[in-house]
Amino acid sequence: MLTPLQWLALAHPVLIILFVYPVIGATIRLGILARERRLQINSIAATVPVEHAEHGRWATGGLLVAVLLAFTHALASGQASVALWGTAAVAVVVAAGSFVVLLRSRRLVPKLIGAWGCWLMLLLIALQPLPGAGEAFGETTIWHSHTWGGLLLLALLLLTMAVQREIAARLWLRRMHVLVNVLVALLLATQAISGTRDLLLR
Repeated sequence: MLTPLQWLALAHPVLIILFVYPVIGATIRLGILARERRLQINSIAATVPVEHAEHGRWATGGLLVAVLLAFTHALASGQASVALWGTAAVAVVVAAGSFVVLLRSRRLVPKLIGAWGCWLMLLLIALQPLPGAGEAFGETTIWHSHTWGGLLLLALLLLTMAVQREIAARLWLRRMHVLVNVLVALLLATQAISGTRDLLLR
């Protein structure tokens, strides 16, 4: 029988596997179709670019929730102080508010502020001495850390959301968007490996 804490530990990988990865897969597929439409390779519906952007927003939101669940488990798995819980709670509220600003704003500057504010709040939580988090939250070799890899992945997705309108209007941004998505795909693969590794080592 799993304890409530163990169920909380499973919430993060389950959400990633059942929701985030499939939605990101669909987002990539829709992005390919949107490019084919732009290049007149494939005569597909005009709604595909819009669906591509919407799927990207759902994937980013799902990843944000999954990261917050992981941080909650890290706090709940140890004897976190009241101050630490308070700091994390404030950071979560600000991150959620910033994400709403990112979703609802139509101008570039508010979108960038929303994306940056959301990510900074997550960074603030990650930099806290989280009980039960192990070395992942403080290790210097961050390139094999599941935590920092996830934060980098989320940073790229938040930035993409912020500049989504500009991507459609500028060729150099579309090319940069493709390169960023290649990095996102690589990070998704490494995150799957490092996440499985961390589960096995618990």
